[in-house]
Amino acid sequence: MDDETYEELVQSVTPRETVGGVKTYQNTVAMACPACEEPFDDLVVCEDEYNSLELSKMLDLCVTTHEGDVLLFTHKP
Repeated sequence: MDDETYEELVQSVTPRETVGGVKTYQNTVAMACPACEEPFDDLVVCEDEYNSLELSKMLDLCVTTHEGDVLLFTHKP
């Protein structure tokens, strides 16, 4: 993902939480996922080399990267 697309994405979603090297954002504007082009629910940005993700419910995930950070786009079934 290029810098311009990443900046547009992060500026369009609503920040929710930052814990350690993980930032979460909520998609309150029905922005399309860059991987599947369907609206996504949340964006999770993993900035550290190692992170764990504990899910309380089943989600479909799309994944991409930006400058070494992993970007997870969640989709509720």
